[in-house]
Amino acid sequence: MRNIRLEIGGMSCEHCVKRVKKALESLAGVTSAEVTVGKALVTFQEKAVTEADIVKAIEKAGYTIIKV
Repeated sequence: MRNIRLEIGGMSCEHCVKRVKKALESLAGVTSAEVTVGKALVTFQEKAVTEADIVKAIEKAGYTIIKV
């Protein structure tokens, strides 16, 4: 298991939080996603999902990664 902290741009409300959380939890290998406006702490299994996959899921949901 590995944790990654992300700073996310473009989030402004609870709807954004739910959208990012849903995108992260849909990835096989993500075991938990704690999301607040502008931030996420993701716990994942490195053999099942990569950091790049996590970033892509957030970007696909319409947000940008400020800092990994």
